[in-house]
Amino acid sequence: MGNQFRRRVGLWLGLLTLAVGMFMFYEVSSKAQPQGLMVDSGRLRSHLQTLAAERYTNIALARTRTYLIKELQSYGYEPSTQTFGSGDSVGTNLSVIRPGTQTPEQKILVGAHYDSVAGSPGADDNGSAVVTALEIARLFADYPTHKTLQVVFFDQEELQPEGAGLLGSNAFVNDAANLDGLAGAVILEMLGYACYETGCQTYPPGLEQQDLPSTGDFIGVIGDTDHPDLLATFATETETKPATASDSSLKAVTLPVPIGVLPFMPDLFRSDHAPFWLKGIGAVMVSDTANFRNPNYHQASDTVDTLDLMFLEQTANYIVDRVTGLLQNN
Repeated sequence: MGNQFRRRVGLWLGLLTLAVGMFMFYEVSSKAQPQGLMVDSGRLRSHLQTLAAERYTNIALARTRTYLIKELQSYGYEPSTQTFGSGDSVGTNLSVIRPGTQTPEQKILVGAHYDSVAGSPGADDNGSAVVTALEIARLFADYPTHKTLQVVFFDQEELQPEGAGLLGSNAFVNDAANLDGLAGAVILEMLGYACYETGCQTYPPGLEQQDLPSTGDFIGVIGDTDHPDLLATFATETETKPATASDSSLKAVTLPVPIGVLPFMPDLFRSDHAPFWLKGIGAVMVSDTANFRNPNYHQASDTVDTLDLMFLEQTANYIVDRVTGLLQNN
């Protein structure tokens, strides 16, 4: 290892330490949510019960797309598809657009991958995010905002050959037309699992020694340091008073990530936000932290009955609130 490489490693680790020092911990009251835009918990559950089945084979993925298209059409959208790959490896991204009213040339994207790994029903990974994205599409279908909303369901996030990975989102960002006017991306990745025992929450190497919660009753948000305003949107309207049993509140932890730490902390680049970062597009990933909390990650046991549906509902409303702010803020 040369001296120049050592200096580079030291620089990035120093930047990461600084970023970790900027970890923010918030309690977000559900009372802050706009009364006109609240997710329907019954719809979340119904979608989950339908979608929680292995979504890995071409047949299963086609069946999932059919369901998503039917739902999106019922909200008034005309879904479009983007195919990529070849032969048996062809993938299909699915998207809808709801134009803005004042600055339609500016676009906010909400995305979630709809595939699962082989052998897993993928209720949390990534059914919980897909149903949240469906609810966002439904809620904003007839709700005017300044900016344009695009909701994208990515294929083949889980089909990650060595050296490739995140195939659907990579295909999306590699089409320059998709990036026109894109002011930010909100990527949803596993939103429905919570744990409340001390020590049930763990962290990637490099973060485990930080002063972070030891219980998994919060939602995590990471964003690139090149676009701090986007991440800051997910850390506003804080609650300073302690939560009570009657006060339904969601705790959120945000982390700014320097892009240059990719070689040293790959766990922070494992989802569909990473291709946007690498294209210089601001993006956040909202997550229950996946395998750092959920023991059912990529297992046959990732079923609906292992999820905390109240936590999912609170998280979905939190995301709706933040996306509303992004769509209205010029």
